[in-house]
Amino acid sequence: MARIAFVVGEDFEDSEFRKPYDALREAGHKIEILGAKAGVVVKGKKGKEEVRIEAAASDRNPADYDAVVIPGGYGPDHLRTDPGVVAFVRDAVRSQKLVAAVCHGPQLLIEADVVKGRRLTSWPSVKTDLENAGATWLDEEVVTDGRIITSRKPDDLPAFSAAIRDALA
Repeated sequence: MARIAFVVGEDFEDSEFRKPYDALREAGHKIEILGAKAGVVVKGKKGKEEVRIEAAASDRNPADYDAVVIPGGYGPDHLRTDPGVVAFVRDAVRSQKLVAAVCHGPQLLIEADVVKGRRLTSWPSVKTDLENAGATWLDEEVVTDGRIITSRKPDDLPAFSAAIRDALA
């Protein structure tokens, strides 16, 4: 089974963490929760979820994972100011790891400078940022471009989770 890093920051979208996390665990994959600082508990923006960061992204090597998942909400905006998190995401994409981002998750891809020339989707408010960074934005439930999978919103989570599972199969 695959080893997956979930990159999570404070005020993440609760369902965008929980639903893919549960779907991938049920499929038998091993998940580690990464963030800016190990041991910190981060809370979902709706107050339904809280998770402990198991390791700082800066202390991990993307080569040790098969995939990286980035839930949305405000977490990606907080994490994009952390050089260790940004470097981890950039190195994961550049080393052809599967990277999946939903809603505001692509903000981390923008900060990592890995969206130019790619087809992606996101929450609508991230559209112009993606386009300004050189991506083509599509209003679709799931967009797969090479080893990057993106989705728009919580309603897309079943398709998003299935796309990750299928890519790891």
